[in-house]
Amino acid sequence: MLLSPAARARRRLAEMAGRGVLFAVTSVAALSVLAIIFFIARDALPFFTQVGMREFFLSTEWYPSHQPPQFGAAAIFVGTFLVTAAAVVLAVPIGLFAALCMSDILPFGLRQLLKPVIEMLAAIPSVVYGFFALTVVAPLVQDAGRWLPGDIQIDSGVNALTASLILGVMALPTIVSVSEDALQAAGRELREGSYALGATRAETLFKVVIPASISGLFSAVLLGIMRVMGETMVVWMASGNAAQIPKPWYNLLLPVRTLTATIAGDMGEADQMTGSTHYHVLFAMGLCLLLMSFACNLAGEWVVARQRKKLRGG
Repeated sequence: MLLSPAARARRRLAEMAGRGVLFAVTSVAALSVLAIIFFIARDALPFFTQVGMREFFLSTEWYPSHQPPQFGAAAIFVGTFLVTAAAVVLAVPIGLFAALCMSDILPFGLRQLLKPVIEMLAAIPSVVYGFFALTVVAPLVQDAGRWLPGDIQIDSGVNALTASLILGVMALPTIVSVSEDALQAAGRELREGSYALGATRAETLFKVVIPASISGLFSAVLLGIMRVMGETMVVWMASGNAAQIPKPWYNLLLPVRTLTATIAGDMGEADQMTGSTHYHVLFAMGLCLLLMSFACNLAGEWVVARQRKKLRGG
């Protein structure tokens, strides 16, 4: 159809308006992230200028209410790493194998029944997980100490192991759901082509389907790590909240303290002293969590890009 100059101008204006609206909508997420970084960094930088990084990252003396206060957060960083690593070691193998089972082994009807049940775990409030850890898991962990050798003792059921077990369960829905979607996206044709060449089901799964879905699987693992690292209520209620480095450092049977639990536990006191060093150190911890998340995302993008290049034969 031939349009008049006025009609073409109206259509061009409508297209420009639509693109502007879509651009504004898609920019909300980026602007929100930038705003979060700005406001957290604004309140975190005064701590580093007043106290410095040496005490914060290298000292284990965390006494923000003493006179003079001490803000050594090394033990808190170790506790965060220990709980996160243990939860990921528990959740990732179980989650990936569960997703593999649901996508290629279980009957379709059973898979349709199990997937909503697994996803329901993500709908349970974290405070409920915390109460479950305190009332069920912690007593079981403490009672299990009777079966350990004499030189290994569990003084309290609220420790790094209890928090890691619950965090591993909390990360499962994310890992299973995203991994199963990634495996399904590999397509039926890829599987049938492998079977047509004489490959067994195991060979098809581990040599064809998984390599084709590696980017999605890695994204699932990354999301699970972020879920564990950012959890607050469970570690606050079940980790013991002791600012100490276990001896040896990998001992999960001792209480530890994490960054998120410290921020949640101390913010009530720090709010009464807005502008104090105690107030700013909590924002410094939040900034460190944010930077760790960015580092994990960048590492994930690098691994995925490298894997894609490898699959293309580059």
